[in-house]
Amino acid sequence: MDLAMIRRFEAAGLRAWPAETVSYDGTWVLRLTAGHPAKRLNSVNPLDPGDDRNIEERVARAVKQFEAYGRKPTFRISPLCSPSISRFLDEAGWTTFGHSLVMVLDFDNAALGEAMDQIPLKDRQRFVNATLTVHGYEEKLRSGLSRVIGSIRPDTGLFVLEEDDEPIATAICVRDGALAGLFEIATQPEWRGKGFGRRVLLSALKWARSQGAEKAWLQVEADNGAALRLYQALGFREAYRYHYRQPPERLGEERAR
Repeated sequence: MDLAMIRRFEAAGLRAWPAETVSYDGTWVLRLTAGHPAKRLNSVNPLDPGDDRNIEERVARAVKQFEAYGRKPTFRISPLCSPSISRFLDEAGWTTFGHSLVMVLDFDNAALGEAMDQIPLKDRQRFVNATLTVHGYEEKLRSGLSRVIGSIRPDTGLFVLEEDDEPIATAICVRDGALAGLFEIATQPEWRGKGFGRRVLLSALKWARSQGAEKAWLQVEADNGAALRLYQALGFREAYRYHYRQPPERLGEERAR
């Protein structure tokens, strides 16, 4: 995938899962969210491989901003990040974790014949309740998750599969022009392997195509084998990868002295 297309997906991702506070340092996007600890909502996202000026000074500014917000400094390293930034973080001892894939499905190649017609939920709080149950999230995330979902501006479909009024699987589909992003995909552990994840995804994809989307995309951690197998079976293919970087603990200790 060329850089222009990656920029489209990265921009769609920023819009689809909006942070509470967004600031810019050149083409570095700093995202911070008090109500939700997710890395993608609390990270520095460099979006131009050519923007590598004054790295040491800019990283120090970002670290101060994150610490003032009560968040651990985190960089999200995608193909749009200058290699010079990664080398600087390597030399400074920043750790690498959260290796993830962005996967893409062209609707021309999507087999949606078995997909159920499902009308997305309009009740955000009902979806949040289901998401907390299915993911096993702590109750303290309720208000933050609700605010994030309520802040999404593109067309959004909230999908829940239930069995005897118990939520079994969830997914969010955000249709932004020709692209449809999928988020919060999960199935309750005791119901996994029974096709519920496939069903909720197919319903979300069918809805997105009916809204005019041409491609679907999602993010998945590289070590989530079960999810990767499901997405590949549906026709998703890897487009590019990203990972996260955080400073060593000693950096925070030295700054506290």
